[in-house]
Amino acid sequence: MQRRNLLLASMLLAAAGLAAAQTGPKIAVTDLAYTENVRQYFEVGTRSSTGTVHAGPTHLAATQQSSGTYVAGTYSYMEQRELGSFTNDIKGAILKGGAFRLVQAKAFDAGAPQPTKAEQVLNQVKTGKMAQPVRQPQVKDIVDRIKKGEFPGADYVLFGTLSSLEFRDSLSPLQGSTTSTHQFTLDLVADFSLINTKTLEIKSAFSAQGNGGDIKMLSNRGDVQPPNRGKVMRETSQSLALSVYQQMADQLGLPAPMDPATGRVTPPNAPPQPTKSEAVILR
Repeated sequence: MQRRNLLLASMLLAAAGLAAAQTGPKIAVTDLAYTENVRQYFEVGTRSSTGTVHAGPTHLAATQQSSGTYVAGTYSYMEQRELGSFTNDIKGAILKGGAFRLVQAKAFDAGAPQPTKAEQVLNQVKTGKMAQPVRQPQVKDIVDRIKKGEFPGADYVLFGTLSSLEFRDSLSPLQGSTTSTHQFTLDLVADFSLINTKTLEIKSAFSAQGNGGDIKMLSNRGDVQPPNRGKVMRETSQSLALSVYQQMADQLGLPAPMDPATGRVTPPNAPPQPTKSEAVILR
């Protein structure tokens, strides 16, 4: 009888959790937004020539006129981009938490393609008119993107911007031996805001860090063993997702997530754990 009551209670709790997950607020997760300064070299040249020939019984006359314009330079502009390689694990952590329902956001609308600087200068040379700059959508203007309807059906948007992305590749000889360690690591830092799409109220804001690494021990200085980049990026994505959900849970009062590496509940604001990298020894 007691077992039956415990089983019934467990079923009721599971049903309540499923119902809560089905009625929870909907959230959309953006890819990590960033801007990049791009420098572009351009060359524009035009050339025109006219000629006339006059012939008579006793003479022949010819004239020719040529003109040309050449312009070259370097043009700088900010390109709007999104990094989509590190958000799937964040979505998975949110789904695992059960407090939100996940909806798919639309891709960032970067606007219509604009003419290159060379095309703009060529048009100015031909017509004498300077092209008016057209304001392009800004990837970091999340309010404008919400108003444009890029997150249909979402009650909240988890908006992330990339702050720092740094690869490190180093080779360190071990003293007293012929062995060297080849370390390849990736550190990523991003800023996040959880925004209510109806009121534009920020419900949570924080910075999160992810890191991954691959270490190989080379027995001879001439050994070549390329790093496992896929492993490094996977570890970085997983640790970033854990950091994101840790801080969301802390600020929103949700249950703390479990660290898949240790199987233990990770306390809020815990410092990032060092990446466990496998060492490969070449003999």
